[in-house]
Amino acid sequence: MSFNGYKDKIDEGDTVVLYLTISQIYSIKAEKKVLNKKGIEVENVFQTPFGALKCEDLIGKIYGSKVSLSKGWGYVLAPTPELWTLTLPHRTQIIYTPDISMILMQLELSPGSVVIESGTGSGSLSHAIIRAVKPHGHLYTFDFHEIRSKTAKQEFEEHDLGKYVTVEHRDVCETGFGEELNGTADAVFLDLPHPWLAIPHSVNALKSSGGRICSFSPCIEQVQKTCQKLTELGFKEIETMEVLQTQYNVQTKHIPVIDLQFLKVAKSEENTEKKEKEVQKIVTSMPPAQQPGHTGYLTFGTLYPVWTRKADFLNSEDD
Repeated sequence: MSFNGYKDKIDEGDTVVLYLTISQIYSIKAEKKVLNKKGIEVENVFQTPFGALKCEDLIGKIYGSKVSLSKGWGYVLAPTPELWTLTLPHRTQIIYTPDISMILMQLELSPGSVVIESGTGSGSLSHAIIRAVKPHGHLYTFDFHEIRSKTAKQEFEEHDLGKYVTVEHRDVCETGFGEELNGTADAVFLDLPHPWLAIPHSVNALKSSGGRICSFSPCIEQVQKTCQKLTELGFKEIETMEVLQTQYNVQTKHIPVIDLQFLKVAKSEENTEKKEKEVQKIVTSMPPAQQPGHTGYLTFGTLYPVWTRKADFLNSEDD
C-alpha cells in the first residue's frame, strides 16, 4: 500500500493526499465505491472548495499529477508521516512535526529499534516512529481507550504498516506494558496525564544495555513530577525543552549610510549633505510579530546500562 515504501502509480485502495493550497490539504482513498450513512454503496466523490473529485479517476495516475476538479484543479501526492499529520482524522490532540522531529532525534531511533509508545491517540507520532524503525524494528503502542486502539489498528493495516506495529488496549499506568516486553525496548515514549506512574514500568521495559525515554506534557507541574520520578529511578541526562517554530520574513530594507571617511575629508557642506542622503539596499530577515503558542514540554532521560547502575549504587553505599 501507499505508506510502506515508494511507488509511481496510485493503486485502488491507496491513501492519497490531495493538495489544493498550503492550507487546504486532504487525505482521501482511491476507491470506486463507498458506503453512505444508510449503508448503501454509492460512487466515491470527494467534495472540495474547488469542486468535486471522482476518486475512481485517481486509480492509475502518477503521484504528483495534476488532477481536474469541477471548478479547478489540485495535485495528488504520495502520503508521508508529515502529510498524514496535517490531514489525519483527529480523535485526540496530536503531536505535530516540529515536536516529532525532536522526539525521533533525541530517542536516537534507527532501523531495527524497538519502541514502546503510550498513548496511541490519532497515530500522528506512530507513523513517524514506524518509518524510522522499519524494516527490522517494531513499535508497541498502547492506549487506554478501546475504540481509539481499534481505529488506529485498522488504519495501520490499511496503510500496510501492520507488520511493524502492535496495538493494544491497556492502561499502562496500572498494569504496565506486559511481562513479555520486559528488557526489549530501546526507547519509551509517554503521552499520558500522569506519566510518572508509567516510568517504573518503563524501567522494566528498557533493555539491560540502557535506553532513552521521552515524556510529552502540556503543563509544567507534570514536568516537575516526571523529572522527580526519573531522578529517583536512576535516569541521567534529564532535560526538558519546548520546540517553537519561527518563520522569518525576508525583506529588502533601505538603510541610510554615512561615509565617515568622506566626512573627514569633506570641504563643502553641500557635498556632505548629499552624501548623508544616500541609502543602501540590504536584504535582511524580520521575526514574526507574534510567536507561535505553546504546545507541550518534552522531557528526556537516559537509563544507563545495568552494570553502571549497580556501580552507582555501591558508590552511594560507600559514601
